[in-house]
Amino acid sequence: MSNRVACVDFGSTFTKALLVDVDEVRLLGSAAHRTTLDSDVMDGWAACAAKLGAGDADVLACSSAGGGLRIAVVGNEELVTAEAGRRVALSSGGVVVHVAAGLAQGTGALAAVGPDVVLLVGGTDGGNAEVLLECAGVLAAARWPTPVVVAGDSSAAEEVSDILRGGGVAHRVADNVLPRIGVLAPDSARTSIRSVFVEHVIGGKHLSHSDAFHSAVRGATPDVVLAGVELLGALAGDVAVVDVGGATTDVHSVVEVDPDQAHGLGPVVGATAVNRTVEADLGMRWSASSTYDHAVATGLTGADPELATAAAARTAEPGWLPESAAEKAADARLAAYAIGVALRRHAGRARVSFGPDGRVVERSGTDLREVDLLVGSGGVLRHAATT
Repeated sequence: MSNRVACVDFGSTFTKALLVDVDEVRLLGSAAHRTTLDSDVMDGWAACAAKLGAGDADVLACSSAGGGLRIAVVGNEELVTAEAGRRVALSSGGVVVHVAAGLAQGTGALAAVGPDVVLLVGGTDGGNAEVLLECAGVLAAARWPTPVVVAGDSSAAEEVSDILRGGGVAHRVADNVLPRIGVLAPDSARTSIRSVFVEHVIGGKHLSHSDAFHSAVRGATPDVVLAGVELLGALAGDVAVVDVGGATTDVHSVVEVDPDQAHGLGPVVGATAVNRTVEADLGMRWSASSTYDHAVATGLTGADPELATAAAARTAEPGWLPESAAEKAADARLAAYAIGVALRRHAGRARVSFGPDGRVVERSGTDLREVDLLVGSGGVLRHAATT
């Protein structure tokens, strides 16, 4: 391996690259180019490489180009196994486009959202595998065209695999995401989803004809970011990272779970220290108008026709870049609103209720009050810091 490594992110709007000397642990340079979806995504990287003089560097890349990783979750029922699958899918770097409790009505609704991967979950280990097996049968009968990650009742995993194989469905078997009530085990499924993304999804999006692109990409961008946040959390304690993009605003957090406060869905699904939420209606370009609407609806700002017009212009032309001070100020306001709404959603809320055991605090989302470090990420923040 060369001592010079290019770390590349093929984003939905821009391709970003850092050139690093790994022997000296030193940043040599950075570059960015619009993501070249209209030709070949490697054209954008070639422009970055030319600017950096990085033609001979080893390349490690992640990608959210072409819509990133779209995951559909199918579980036994909505409140427990499907919810567990949804949490795992989010932490695996995907945008969850569909959550279904069983497939009794067939695959029509599933096909309509066009997922890249289906996460099939259901049942605790040794529990009721009937729905899991039925769902496998429906997918096999439909000869489902995209990969399936099976992460349900381990006692039925072999039979589920046989059913899918019989229907010619590409699949991978992982450990159960909900081995028993109150325990959420995402790691094996996350690893399998990452492998499926690299092996099947990257090529399936036809973003590049180059084998170099396929060999360079190691995972979906949000998954790679979350892995970095986990490392940061190990060094800095409880941490949250807000990544403001053109289409989505992602919040990643690593917060130690207090067993005494793991209420709400926690006792059923189980709480985890590592969490991620993806807000596909909050962003700087494709979702700019939606960001403005949510900011007004949540009271972060009053009606502002001038900002509404600016947001609409950004939505209509995602590749546009601000030049004047006023344009940059509008970008900064939209970013602040995207961050504010996204953090509120990630944090959820606490509610006091009274039951047989007395006063109980029920919490949805992640308690961010003890966060030691909050990191802002994304082009709008990076460029604002240098102007």
